[in-house]
Amino acid sequence: MPVEIDFPAPETAPGAVADWLAWATAALDAHSDSPRADAERLLARLLACDYGALILRRDEALESALVLRYVAWVERRKLGEPVAYITARQGFWTLDLVVDSAVLIPRPDTETLVEWALEIARGALKNEASFALADLGTGSGAIALALASELRNVSIVATDYSPAALDIARENAQALPGVNVEFIEGSWFEPLAGRSFDLIVSNPPYIAEGDPHLPALRYEPHSALTSGPDGLAALRAITADAVAHLQPGGRLLLEHGADQAGAVQVLLQNAGFIDIATRRDLGGNARVTGGRRP
Repeated sequence: MPVEIDFPAPETAPGAVADWLAWATAALDAHSDSPRADAERLLARLLACDYGALILRRDEALESALVLRYVAWVERRKLGEPVAYITARQGFWTLDLVVDSAVLIPRPDTETLVEWALEIARGALKNEASFALADLGTGSGAIALALASELRNVSIVATDYSPAALDIARENAQALPGVNVEFIEGSWFEPLAGRSFDLIVSNPPYIAEGDPHLPALRYEPHSALTSGPDGLAALRAITADAVAHLQPGGRLLLEHGADQAGAVQVLLQNAGFIDIATRRDLGGNARVTGGRRP
């Protein structure tokens, strides 16, 4: 006969979900602009549930081991580490992406770029059988994968000079069945010699070196944030080389800082682009500027 073994139940911590959320919110109050939301995101990730489920589980007891991890995560957040890096996940578009300190944390502002790119691609596909798209400086793969998830018949290539970033991007791609993106190591257009596209998109670094906001972003890769004394070095490099990699009538879309739209418009004009326009993000800030190759 099989021997029955009574395993001890996991030790539970005092209090319940609601109590630990209240504790974490109070602990983060002086260290975060969104203490309650941070407390919820951290605990939801540990419990492998969404935020709404926390309400339904408010009276549930927690295992001591999980509480110890939660306390450690809250301490990391108090030191300023972003929630996305603590949990190793970040939502973007309809995706749940893996992130770490090798890549920039995808932000909602960048969805403005995705929306515009989708509009262009879908419009072109009404009249064309194929469409080729490139994402420069892909990082976590957020932009390329968001577009690939919506445009299953489009050829998409994404570049990044960082092998560590491309490892993250490929990991995110593998978690999305049916999504196909070609990831290539190299800076901007360097690995795309001889190739041309109908649309090129990029969210390059655009913060000026010495910007007073940089200390608050100290956990994110410096090279993905800053670009020369005025923040425009990467944008200059991309606009200067883009025409050679665009089909006639092809478009270039660039994310930039809220105060850089005018400068980017001039860069595009000087590079020979026409139909230059800027779109605003959900916060009302000028966020993405694009132009068309004649």
